[in-house]
Amino acid sequence: MLKKERAALVQQRLEEHYPETPIPLDHTDAFTLLVAVLLSAQCTDKKVNEVTPELFRAAGTPGKMAALGQEKILEIIRPLGLSKQKAKSLDGLSKILIEKHEGQVPQTFEELEALPGVGHKTASVVMSQAFGIPAFPVDTHIHRLAQRWGLSSGKSVVQTEQDLKKLFPRESWNKLHLQIIFYGREFCTARGCDGTRCDLCRELYPNRKKPVAAKKA
Repeated sequence: MLKKERAALVQQRLEEHYPETPIPLDHTDAFTLLVAVLLSAQCTDKKVNEVTPELFRAAGTPGKMAALGQEKILEIIRPLGLSKQKAKSLDGLSKILIEKHEGQVPQTFEELEALPGVGHKTASVVMSQAFGIPAFPVDTHIHRLAQRWGLSSGKSVVQTEQDLKKLFPRESWNKLHLQIIFYGREFCTARGCDGTRCDLCRELYPNRKKPVAAKKA
């Protein structure tokens, strides 16, 4: 099976599994999505969703977040990993949004990635899910599955993103990135599948015997 044929099969199967792709992080607008995605680094979406209701009640806008201050932000998000750095980032980016962007989340990669704590993946999620601009955020699930499915060499998350963008139609990126994450969490997990166990891995590579040692992101 050629790489393009594998990509087409992957997209078909994922569409069958997940015709709807609700964003797993609770939010109400671009700012609360930005905050939730930033908080999700090295943390589960479930845990983030447990913390953000209190945070958003107190500080659901850049102005309120900046007024809340770093120490009080930290008190609320302390259950999350890297809470001190995240609190510092939220305080800092909120002030920048007020000072430079009239309290609005910017709609360019360059401006988003200039914010404290916002890397390319976080910016990609906000661009795709808040503003509908095609992007292909690559997290650990996507990086791992792209290798298991023979869609990328996995040399880096940057390379994985480039490879997937070449294989799939631009208009499918925003939905497909969530579909791959959902499948990775449910069926093709880090420990539950090694490239030879889940249905999709077996369909793509019916003769594969050896586990796929995925390169880390």
